[in-house]
Amino acid sequence: MSKYTKEIEKRRTFAIISHPDAGKTTLTEKFLLYGGAINLAGSVKGKATARHAVSDWMEIEKERGISVTSSVLQFHYDGYCINILDTPGHQDFSEDTYRTLMAADSAVMVIDGSKGVEAQTRKLFKVCVMRHIPIFTFINKMDRDANDTFDLLDEIEKELGIATCPINWPIGSGKKFRGVFDRNTKKILTFSDTQKGTKEGVIEEIDINDPRADEVMDPEQKEQLMEEIELLDGASAEFSQEEVSKGQLTPVFFGSALTNFGVETFLEHFLKMTTSPLPRTADCGLVDPMSDDFSAFVFKIQANMNKAHRDRIAFMRICSGKFDATKEVYHVQGDKKMRLLQPQQMMAESRHVVEEAYAGDIIGVFDPGIFSIGDTIETSAKPFRYEGIPTFAPEHFARVRQVDTMKRKQFVKGITQIAQEGVIQIFQEYHTGMEEIIVGVVGVLQFDVLKYRLENEYNVEIHMENLPYEHIRWIKNKELDLDKLTGTSDMKKIQDLKGNPLLLFVNAWSVGMVLDRNEGLELEEFGRD
Repeated sequence: MSKYTKEIEKRRTFAIISHPDAGKTTLTEKFLLYGGAINLAGSVKGKATARHAVSDWMEIEKERGISVTSSVLQFHYDGYCINILDTPGHQDFSEDTYRTLMAADSAVMVIDGSKGVEAQTRKLFKVCVMRHIPIFTFINKMDRDANDTFDLLDEIEKELGIATCPINWPIGSGKKFRGVFDRNTKKILTFSDTQKGTKEGVIEEIDINDPRADEVMDPEQKEQLMEEIELLDGASAEFSQEEVSKGQLTPVFFGSALTNFGVETFLEHFLKMTTSPLPRTADCGLVDPMSDDFSAFVFKIQANMNKAHRDRIAFMRICSGKFDATKEVYHVQGDKKMRLLQPQQMMAESRHVVEEAYAGDIIGVFDPGIFSIGDTIETSAKPFRYEGIPTFAPEHFARVRQVDTMKRKQFVKGITQIAQEGVIQIFQEYHTGMEEIIVGVVGVLQFDVLKYRLENEYNVEIHMENLPYEHIRWIKNKELDLDKLTGTSDMKKIQDLKGNPLLLFVNAWSVGMVLDRNEGLELEEFGRD
């Protein structure tokens, strides 16, 4: 048994995922409110409460009211230490979300009660299923008119292929929203307005058979509630902790993050139903989090979090043991011993230096440009590597050059740093230098972010020309002579920064043609280092 067991058992690390605008960032804010981390919760749109959300710290995020990068937040509640990974909901930044999910032990899926399961939720959900992590569902915005509750559950089951088990049940929605019925305690939790969530609401618990329950609901609502509960008891899946842990059953909760209702109830149940950090797969087998040896992997790199200092932060998820700032660690990919500089924990943009942290925690360390996404850092006697994080194929391409040729140095530095964060992928034409760079992105909004950040953080204006290519393939057999490759008229030979050869195509037909014309050629859709 590790001497750190007590500390590690307190840890809970989860990611929040949803479609844009389902209320994910608002929910994160409310968690922090209950954890005493902030006094006044902000909302993303920021009109009513005139404060921006803590987790949206980049200027472009505040301007557009969306989250562009994942942020990491830590708070304490009821003896637990909770690490939240807030992920960008917008599909153009889904790659960042995929990587973030690699660092989480469970996921909270936020669904808008009036819209149900949306496209982006499906995509992210698939990543969770791939990793077999527990998924908890919070159906939000019940203070607005929502879809039929049974239809919502049905949709989750059909669309996502996971069984649902409602822990509580809503009484009405929109103007008629009265609160939720707790299926376990058989009590009604009443809903009261909290002036758009700027203060904590008073929630009363009333027994369903108590005469006061009739004051909360009109007779029609009560009758409907009794019928629905009866139906539920007969038709819905039984709660099974084992199935929740395997990611086969999702507990469902209802509430309204904006008005603070149902958030604390959700948090309390969530902590009971999740476990402390689980073992992780490495090339030596499973690594036990309770081990005394420290180990972690890098899942995100973020440049320029602080305008005053040109800095780069590598975010690491600690997978085992205890991190001690005074001790040396071994960087496996770089093959060298080192001290992790300026280790800090985040509260979005505010940070404090930490001397120690435990398995399950997320720390940010200063990166002088040596870390890459997926790197392993550890202190065991026998070095090992955690399994890598796949690179997703970009779908949009553009040729990018700087307007002022005198700013060549800043341009190359800026574009390389943003690429190392994983926001964009950069390629060069085969046999040419960095004069012209081809940028590949998963979603077109990333082009706007690139342009914005180069102008604002690196003072470089760029000219961007969209390219017609839609398909990219990595060449698996690298010994192949690219000069002798017989291509099609719409094929382009390129290489990435590590010199790996790649091919770009306008359409899928050309991919097939090139494979037919070149015997022995093997192409892949995913890049792996």
